[in-house]
Amino acid sequence: MMAVPVPLRPDFQAAGLRSAAQRTRDAAQARRLLALATIYEGASRADAAKIGGVTRSVARDWVIRFNAHGPDGLVDLKSPGAPSRLGACERRALLSKLENKPVPSTGSDKGLRLVDLAQWVFEEFQIIVSIQTLSRELRDAGYGKRPPRRRHTGAGRRSRQPAAKSTLGAPDSEPKGHRFKSSRGHH
Repeated sequence: MMAVPVPLRPDFQAAGLRSAAQRTRDAAQARRLLALATIYEGASRADAAKIGGVTRSVARDWVIRFNAHGPDGLVDLKSPGAPSRLGACERRALLSKLENKPVPSTGSDKGLRLVDLAQWVFEEFQIIVSIQTLSRELRDAGYGKRPPRRRHTGAGRRSRQPAAKSTLGAPDSEPKGHRFKSSRGHH
């Protein structure tokens, strides 16, 4: 017994899908739209799957996604990734640690480094968390990266002062150690 194919939504036509396929910058979405356009034109689901380079069951999934969300349903969404290793309790403790701003084991008073925080999380909760993950967790909690180290206030002034005239060579004297030679053969 053959399964009845899922019908395509009636508010679209083949020409509209082909037009949408031309406008999109997503190659996978364009391929899916073109495959579904052939179904609107009367092609079999097997032919549409062949055009899309997939099996009939995948083409059926496209029809279901298209029926539910239109052309936007044929865009691949970013995978959410693995769930966070830190739970709500650990996250609160981490933020509390940052608010208290303890002096790290390095003896520096510049604040905690991500590597110090990762070590603290391991010692407190026996959870191994990468520096990148910890950085993302803190960014999501509203903590940004620290600004770059401030320069000494006098450093900029010294470099902007004009050179004293006595340091410049006299206009008629040859500079010592001049290594450039003329490309015309004159010395």
